[in-house]
Amino acid sequence: MSGATNGASEVENLQHEVTYRTRLQDICNKIYAAVNLDDIIIHLKDEIKTLFEAERITIYYVDGVKREIVSRFKTGTEIDEIRLSITTSSIAGYSVLKKSLLNIKDVHDNRELAAIDPSITFDSSWDRRTGFVTRQMLVVPILYKTYLLGAVQLMNRKQGDAFTAQDEENLQEIAKIIGIALYNQKRVARSKKGKFDYLLENHIMTQKELNHAERMSRESGEAVEQVLLAQYKIPKGDVGEALSRYYKAPFVEYNSSMPIPGELLDGLKVPFMRNNHWVPLRSEGDKVVIIVDDPHDAQKMGQIRVLFPGRELEPFVSFREDILSYIALFTQDEKQQSSIDDIISKLADEEEEIEEAESGLSEESSVVVQLVNKIIIDAFNRGVSDIHIEPYPGKENTKVRFRTDGACSVYQTIPYQYRNAIVSRLKIMCDLDIAERRKPQDGKIKFKRYGGLDVELRVATVPTQGGMEDVVLRILAAGEPIPLEDMRFSDRNFQKFVEMINKPYGIIFVCGPTGSGKTTTLHSALAKINDEERKIWTAEDPVEITQKGLRQVQVQQKIGFDFAAAMRAFLRADPDVIMVGEMRDRETTHIGIEASLTGHLVFSTLHTNSAPESITRLLDMGMDPFNFADAILCILAQRLVRTLCKDCKEEYHPSRDEYDDLVREYGGQEEFDMFMNIPYTDDLKLHRAKGCEKCSNTGYRGRMGIHELLEGTDEMRKLIQTSARMEELRDQAVRDGMSSLKQDGIAKIFQGYCDLLQVRKVCIK
Repeated sequence: MSGATNGASEVENLQHEVTYRTRLQDICNKIYAAVNLDDIIIHLKDEIKTLFEAERITIYYVDGVKREIVSRFKTGTEIDEIRLSITTSSIAGYSVLKKSLLNIKDVHDNRELAAIDPSITFDSSWDRRTGFVTRQMLVVPILYKTYLLGAVQLMNRKQGDAFTAQDEENLQEIAKIIGIALYNQKRVARSKKGKFDYLLENHIMTQKELNHAERMSRESGEAVEQVLLAQYKIPKGDVGEALSRYYKAPFVEYNSSMPIPGELLDGLKVPFMRNNHWVPLRSEGDKVVIIVDDPHDAQKMGQIRVLFPGRELEPFVSFREDILSYIALFTQDEKQQSSIDDIISKLADEEEEIEEAESGLSEESSVVVQLVNKIIIDAFNRGVSDIHIEPYPGKENTKVRFRTDGACSVYQTIPYQYRNAIVSRLKIMCDLDIAERRKPQDGKIKFKRYGGLDVELRVATVPTQGGMEDVVLRILAAGEPIPLEDMRFSDRNFQKFVEMINKPYGIIFVCGPTGSGKTTTLHSALAKINDEERKIWTAEDPVEITQKGLRQVQVQQKIGFDFAAAMRAFLRADPDVIMVGEMRDRETTHIGIEASLTGHLVFSTLHTNSAPESITRLLDMGMDPFNFADAILCILAQRLVRTLCKDCKEEYHPSRDEYDDLVREYGGQEEFDMFMNIPYTDDLKLHRAKGCEKCSNTGYRGRMGIHELLEGTDEMRKLIQTSARMEELRDQAVRDGMSSLKQDGIAKIFQGYCDLLQVRKVCIK
C-alpha cells in the first residue's frame, strides 16, 4: 500500500516538474520572440511571479549615467520609479555590483545579512510607503557576457519558506534570456538612431512610454520634449543630453543671466526668430554661436546663414520654450514693450553722430532714453547691486556688466557710436555736468521720475583711458531690516553682539570693505533695540533702509552738512542711540567717542579689513588711547560670501586631502580641534556647487555674512591704552574667544552653506 502511495507521489511530483518546466520554457520563448521587450516584461511579470509562487517581482535596469539601477512603473496616471545606487548599501545594489546571486531567508535578520557582507542593509522605506512587508528575497543580476544590464528580484514565497536551489537555477535562466534580449534591443536601438535613444538605452523611460508621449504630442500640438518633462517627469538635463547626442551639438538651458549679444541682434527681425525658433547667442571670433531647436533643418540653417555673411555658424540645441525665453530676454522689456533691436535700429537711423555736450538729448523723445531705462529696469528685476557701463576707445563696442551676489557678468554690448549718448543721458538724470569729462563726478538718480520703478541709484563717473568715461550705478533698494536672528551669526558672536548692543553707552563699530553689508547689520542691530523708550538718531549717506521709530537724516556734503555736523546736531537733540553711516575723518570719530563717553550708545562703520586693524587705524587718526579704550564695546568685522544654491547643492564625502586643507586653512589641527572638533570619518559630508535653473547654472545663489567679533574686554582695553601692535591685539582677541573671518567661513562650510573657494575670495585670515 505504501509503495503505491509513494509511486503516486512520485508521478505527481514528476507531473508538477513537467508543468513547471513547460511554463518556464513558455516564458523564455516569449522573451526570445519579443519585439518590444518593455511591453513583454510588463505582461510577463505576473507569470514569472506565479511560476515561483512569489508575492512580488521587480525588474531593474542599469542607468549607466547615474550609476544606479531603476525600475519604472505606473501608479494611476503617474509614472513612478524605484532607484538604488549600485553599491553594497542595498541588497539589489550589492547583487548587481558583485554580479552574484543572493537568496535571503529574512531580510530583517541582520546576522544573515552581515554573514554575506557587513555593509549590506535592507532599505525598508518602500515597505513603509506601500504597507508591504518584505521577508524572503531572491535577486539575480541580468548579464550579457561582461555587460551588466540589470537585476530580477523576487520577494516573499507564498508558503513563507525560503526560495529553493531549483528557484535559483530557474531565475538565473530567465535572467540570462532577458540579458540577451536587452542587449539585442540596445543594439537595434543604436542602429535606428532616434532622437531619444539616450533615454531608452539608459532605461530612463521605456519604448511604450515614448510612443505614448509622441502620441500625446501629436494630439496636443505640444513638443515631445515638453510632454516628457511635464507628464513623465524626465529630468531636463537628461532630455537635453538626448537632443545633444542626436544632433551632435551642445545643449544649452535657459539662463536669465546670459549676456545680451547686442551687436548680433542689430537688424534681426524678432518675428522671424520666434517663428523659426532660433536666436544668436554670442560671437567667438569670426564664428557666430546660435541656439536652434533643429540643427538638422537645412532650409532653416540656410536662411540663418544668409543673415551673417562671411561668418561660420555653430549651432547649439535647446527646447523651443527656452529659445522663446531667450528671445524675450534679449529683446523685450515688459515695462517698456520696446525690443532691443528696435531701439538700436532707431539709433542707426539717426543721421547726426551724437556728441556728449551738443547731443540735444531729449528726455521725452530720444531713443537713448529707452535703452538706459531698459538697462536699469532689467538690473532691478534681476536683483543686481551694481551696473557698470564700460566704453572702450576706437570702434570697440561698449560693454554693460551687472554685479550680482558680488560677482560681475556681462549683460549686453552696445554699438560704439552711442557710448557718449548713454553717458550723457545718465549725467542728465542725476544733474551732473555733461561737458565735464576730465574729472570724476557723483550724483543720484530718483528713477521713479523716468521709468516708473520706485528705486534710487547712486552714480559715479570716472574718466578712463582714450578720453572715455566709465559710469557705475549702485541700486539702493529700500527695504526692511533683516532680523538679527536670521543673519547666520555663530552662537558666540550672536550672544556677544546682542549683549553689546543692549549696553547703555559705548561705541560699536562694524567694519569691512564697500558692499560687505555693514549698513544692513547696523540696521538689524537698531531694529533689535528699537522701542518706545529709546530715542534713536541716524546720519546716513544715503538713507537706504527705513524703520519706524528711527529719526533718520541724510547728510548733504555739498552744503556742508556732513557726518560731523549731523553728530553735533544730534547731541543737542537728546539722543539715547546715535548711528553714523561712516567715521571717515578725525572730527567725526572724535565726536563719536566723546558722545559714547557722555552716556550715549554710538554705532558706526569703518572701511578696514579686520577687527584688530580697526583699533590701530583709529589710533593712527589721532584718537586718545585712554578715551578710546574706555569707549569701545566691540568691533564686528564682516564679509559677504556667496552661498551654495539650496535647490541644487550636492552632498559629497570629501577626500582626506581636502579635509586636511580645511584644517590647515583654519589655523592648524590644535585650533581646529579646540573650536570645531569635527573628525574625519566615512560619514563626513560637505556640499559643493552643481548648478540649476534657479541659480543660472552657477551653483551659487544669495550671500551670507561671515564675521569676527572683537570684544572690549579689560585686557583688550589695557593693550589699547598702551597703543599695542596689531599682532598683540589679535592674539588677545583670540584669547577672548574671537574666531577670524576665515575660521567663521570654514565653520559655515561644514554647516553646508558655502565652499572654500568662495571663503578664500573674500578673506585672507
